[in-house]
Amino acid sequence: MATRSSLATGVGRVLIAVYGILALAATGRSVVQIIEKFSYAPFAYTLSALAAVVYIVAMIALIVPGRTWYRVACVTIGFEMAGVLVVGTLSLVDRQLFPDDTVWSYYGMGYLFAPLVLPIAGLWWLRKHHRAAVTGSGPVAPSGARTSE
Repeated sequence: MATRSSLATGVGRVLIAVYGILALAATGRSVVQIIEKFSYAPFAYTLSALAAVVYIVAMIALIVPGRTWYRVACVTIGFEMAGVLVVGTLSLVDRQLFPDDTVWSYYGMGYLFAPLVLPIAGLWWLRKHHRAAVTGSGPVAPSGARTSE
């Protein structure tokens, strides 16, 4: 059950589920790539492993309530957005940097662009719940009574 200051309500639950799925996918992909052919594209495979760590931390930060975890979520999802944009652009501009795809290559095309859409949705969700996360209070109903989304 989510506490009043938790981000794990409503759309937040969907975000957590998608982060969990991407965490599993990116972890599996990077482990296989690193074990089987690391010397072929070490930079790309390391970036896939980094993406997996980012997805795991973002998922945990969205689950655990509190100001500190809210900040961790903001930093992690902001880093993810920057990573997707930088790696996505570099993979289009200089193919030699990425002889094999990463999770974030071509803006996450291999994952149906979920790596591009997810941080946008995550940052939107965090912004929407900024006040509740920072003050530790939940949404307030018009009568002043607390509600549980």
